Amino acid sequence: MSDLTSAVKAVLERLELPDGGNLISRDMIRALRVEGGAVRFVIEAPDAEMAKRMEPLRQAAERGVATVEGVRDVQVALTAHGPTKAQGAPSGAAPSLKVGGHPKPQEGPMKPAGVRTILAVGSGKGGVGKSTVSSNLAVALARAGKKVGLLDADIHGPSQPRMFGLTKKPASPDGKIIEPLHAHGVTVMSIGSMMEADKAVVWRGPMLMGALQQMLMQVNWGNLDVLIVDLPPGTGDVQLTLCQRSEVAGAIVVSTPQDVALLDARKALDAFNTLKTPVLGLIENMAVFTCPHCGKDSHIFGAGGVAAEAEKLGLPLLAQLPIDLDTRLGGDGGAPVALGDGPMSEAYGRLAARLIEGGVV
Repeated sequence: MSDLTSAVKAVLERLELPDGGNLISRDMIRALRVEGGAVRFVIEAPDAEMAKRMEPLRQAAERGVATVEGVRDVQVALTAHGPTKAQGAPSGAAPSLKVGGHPKPQEGPMKPAGVRTILAVGSGKGGVGKSTVSSNLAVALARAGKKVGLLDADIHGPSQPRMFGLTKKPASPDGKIIEPLHAHGVTVMSIGSMMEADKAVVWRGPMLMGALQQMLMQVNWGNLDVLIVDLPPGTGDVQLTLCQRSEVAGAIVVSTPQDVALLDARKALDAFNTLKTPVLGLIENMAVFTCPHCGKDSHIFGAGGVAAEAEKLGLPLLAQLPIDLDTRLGGDGGAPVALGDGPMSEAYGRLAARLIEGGVV
């Protein structure tokens, strides 16, 4: 963060709200950009009614920031998190922002300017814990000091909002650029945060590709060391679009040791090879269950299948992760297990360290 940006935020922290807190502590600042001496940002009120009462605060913010040394121009917009209920529009993103639709022609690859590395996490089939691995790896990398983003590209079955405890909807003050959400040190974007929780996404391939393009290129990701893309299971349109039209540094494939899961994992590996996306290694998830009462290990899904496959293919086995109650509770509760200090957190910490030491992140 630049000194000028810090000075601007310091001014905004001094602007108290009538019902307590300030613009920074209440997380009302969006799209803050400091370029040279020009400062631009949006104040996002919780609703349209409050926005009407906050015009004096907007003016005070504009005057206050203008007094900061080095600032020569200030523009402050005021918006609401959503329209009033009487308008009948869904809350969240600006009404003019359309999610999905066919992809637009674009020059060059789909890679956000501030993102250094794109890392894909995939699986051959659903239910193997790919999203759990993605969320905990993101948190572990953030705890290791990296700037991390997580794109939930499982458009038909998004789960990252639940795993990160995200209940707000991303803002889009101008109807074009989407401001992502932040939790546990990770910048997160998911179609699940843009739609009603129980609403199915019934889209064909072109709309999936359009949504992926939007979530990559119309999101204000900022500067990131790595953007982890949590792919849907299988080898469909989203995988094709990401690997063919973006600059993916590599992919990690997650599988359980079960033979049926390995059959599909091999297809995922073949798809990445066909698309010329380097496979960085495999993760064996649900490798073993240790009974909390007797301490006995049970290999519910078989033993060592992914490890054997990795050795056969000459790929690194990046981690073997057990079935773990705390992992499940953390995912359901919006606090990934990697946030803690137990054995599972340490396991994800070792996985993150391995990727960092290998120069991937």
